[in-house]
Amino acid sequence: MNDVEGHGEERREKKNNLAAAVVWCVKYPKEELLMSLLISEIFASIQGESSRAGLPCIFIRLAGCNLKCRWCDTTYAKEGGSEKSINTILEAVGSWKIRLVEITGGEPLYQPECSTLAQQLLQAGYTVLVETNGSQPIAQLPDGVIRIMDIKCPDSGMADHFYSANVEALTEEDEIKFVLASRRDYEYGVAMIRQYRLDQRCRHLFFSPVLRDLPAAQLAEWMLADLPPARLHLQLHTVIWPGVERGV
Repeated sequence: MNDVEGHGEERREKKNNLAAAVVWCVKYPKEELLMSLLISEIFASIQGESSRAGLPCIFIRLAGCNLKCRWCDTTYAKEGGSEKSINTILEAVGSWKIRLVEITGGEPLYQPECSTLAQQLLQAGYTVLVETNGSQPIAQLPDGVIRIMDIKCPDSGMADHFYSANVEALTEEDEIKFVLASRRDYEYGVAMIRQYRLDQRCRHLFFSPVLRDLPAAQLAEWMLADLPPARLHLQLHTVIWPGVERGV
């Protein structure tokens, strides 16, 4: 290679590096990467809920919640947490070779920066799930995010906090979960599906029993008798790791 060819190759390399830097800045604006959220934990596990149960998944658990459900199984995430920038979170997620990510809580939408984090994960090529308690507007999330929305039932003590406008924001790809602790909760879930025609809005509706209060076999009997357009759903991670609360 002569000097002219050598200089030409060097110029091309510099041009390519500059182009890559421009793309990075467009995709990941510095001010967004520096935004921070309160994080309870980040871990890899087997997805235990939703239509993707059984798949390897990275969980980003945000700290803080606006509700106090009677049967909450992540009370440790209601407070505390450590402040992490979106850049730091992306680096942590990138340490695994898993392309499915769930942002959960607590209540992730309780932190306004959640939407920005979700957008950055989408731009990085991840499939992004956001699990929310249904009390915060889900329309704030970017297109492409799959929303897994709880509708709180009476025995949770939080049924009055349902943000009904969320129904209009649902897409076919979103999912709805009812956590049931009693016959009253079951009937409430069936009524909500009918009232809002939820089975016509989303492909996946789940009835998940609080097992200490409602045996799965009992729920199965009710569903066999009534045939609601929902699936009976058990938390897979509690079967794999019984008694383990964190990091699963």
